[in-house]
Amino acid sequence: MAQLVKIQDYTSRYQIDLARYPTQFVRLKQNQWERTKREWEQGETVATWEHEEEEEEQRSSFLTRLFKRQKGEKIIEEPVEGDEELLASEDEIPDEATTLTFNPKIVYAPQSVKELRQMFMNQFFHFQLKWASSTLREKSYVDPKFLRDAFLRKVLLSLPDTYLVFYYPIVQIKKAPIELDIIIMTPTECLCITKLANEDQAVYVADGDRFWTKKVGKRDTRMLNPMINLQRTESIVEQILKQEGITLPIKKILLSPNGYFDYPGVPFNTKLVDKRSFHEWFEQLQRAASPMKHMQMRAAQALLSQTQVTSFNRNIWDEEESED
Repeated sequence: MAQLVKIQDYTSRYQIDLARYPTQFVRLKQNQWERTKREWEQGETVATWEHEEEEEEQRSSFLTRLFKRQKGEKIIEEPVEGDEELLASEDEIPDEATTLTFNPKIVYAPQSVKELRQMFMNQFFHFQLKWASSTLREKSYVDPKFLRDAFLRKVLLSLPDTYLVFYYPIVQIKKAPIELDIIIMTPTECLCITKLANEDQAVYVADGDRFWTKKVGKRDTRMLNPMINLQRTESIVEQILKQEGITLPIKKILLSPNGYFDYPGVPFNTKLVDKRSFHEWFEQLQRAASPMKHMQMRAAQALLSQTQVTSFNRNIWDEEESED
């Protein structure tokens, strides 16, 4: 499960301690999955696998346990591959239980481990958005569109734990906020991805430097050349890494999972991925798992240090929610 390090200008716990949270996130996920699986196999939660309207109060007892440690309970820490210097402390984050509570909505009884895991991962996706947009003292408002974002869900649920995802981060360049496109820091390279609108069977024709033509059926529309945004994202990332003396290969990806590109010649260091090649490209990303690397972490930290943060004090947020 790839880690969502930054969303737009949301606050991020990874900005507080990037050396700690990636490994802690992996351990948290692994421990809670093993606990959920064990309890399901032992039939300890049969009473709670009911429709949520019928058990609004009952389900809290089991579900709250998923992300809370009981007194005297020994948690089995599973090993996580990675450079020793990058492994997080074994200690828990002090006084942060409220930000780690996981409350999925169980609406059916899984009939197999596969179904159970799918349900767990889908619910964990929602938890990860909270994890990536809050700290002990601050929260950011999460736009519901991210909960419905099929590509974000696919990236987070399918790619390796060691991939760090920046989703349209807003960086400060000479005091001016600039929204970049998708950035994925893998252990060996930085992927700058410009994703085009999810429109089935659209054909993107590269017929100009400034504008392209999008063809959907018999309808043609002009659109800004997406290479402009892609090149801007790469240029800014390259500038930030260069300032910190970081050498990490940067690759540009122009992506249309449901459409097609009509491009006579591909620019240097740029890969066009459309419906014809999407699955093969994505499977390659999945298979390219390796431990986190020092240069990867340095690159992620350098980018995080330039990002903008818009958040609210957690106490104020909670007071406003209680008044609604």
